[in-house]
Amino acid sequence: MYICIGLAVSSEADILLKYEALCFSCEHLIKNDMKKLLSLVIALMLSSICYAQKDVTKFLGIPVDGTKSAMIQKLKAKGFTYNERKDCLEGEFNGQDVEISVVTNNNKVYRIVVLDANYLNESDIKIRFNRLCRQFEKNGKYLPAILSEDYEINENEDISYEMTVHSKRYEAVYFQADIKNDSAALMEYGLSKLSQLFTEQQIENLSKKDIENIVISYMTEILPNKSVWFMISEEFGRYRIVMYYDNEYNKANGEDL
Repeated sequence: MYICIGLAVSSEADILLKYEALCFSCEHLIKNDMKKLLSLVIALMLSSICYAQKDVTKFLGIPVDGTKSAMIQKLKAKGFTYNERKDCLEGEFNGQDVEISVVTNNNKVYRIVVLDANYLNESDIKIRFNRLCRQFEKNGKYLPAILSEDYEINENEDISYEMTVHSKRYEAVYFQADIKNDSAALMEYGLSKLSQLFTEQQIENLSKKDIENIVISYMTEILPNKSVWFMISEEFGRYRIVMYYDNEYNKANGEDL
């Protein structure tokens, strides 16, 4: 069994599926051309490592980074209104009225919290949760944390009972990996890096397993720093969705202990 991003993945097939997802948007790639495939993967890895603080989680195209005041101003420019009493921004996001909170660590933004402004009943919250899952799965900017797990809730599940009695947590975790829009640049960058990292003979002799290992390394070391996840929040029998856009680079890691 592989351990991927701190979570269990059931088989090698899951790793290969995620690998296909990384390359799927690059339609011009020839699947059996190992040199080009490796170029793309190396480009993804090196660009993420070299520019880690630039390549962070984004919310509405805004990097989850910088100061709280600067983030608030950028969100206000997007049409949100700041509520000073609640210390949050209010407006519409993905078709829902929401409240947005900016969370910091050492004066750096590391999390954007998006909370539904309105409560739903049990039936409607399941519909909303499942719709969000499908939206994320269809969005080319995201990869699910575990491909082998179906986040959607069965329509017959009693979530009130499960949350109250079994303390079950309904959540779905994804990672931002927007490689669709700049695959050509990444390809060019990757090709230049290949000549620096490998000899031509080494490139020709790279096996499929070598490439898989590089992809796994990318997924386990880089993608978890760009997490976007959501869960069902329950309050007195009423339910809301709360979403988290996290920049793990700015999160507390015990440095203040």
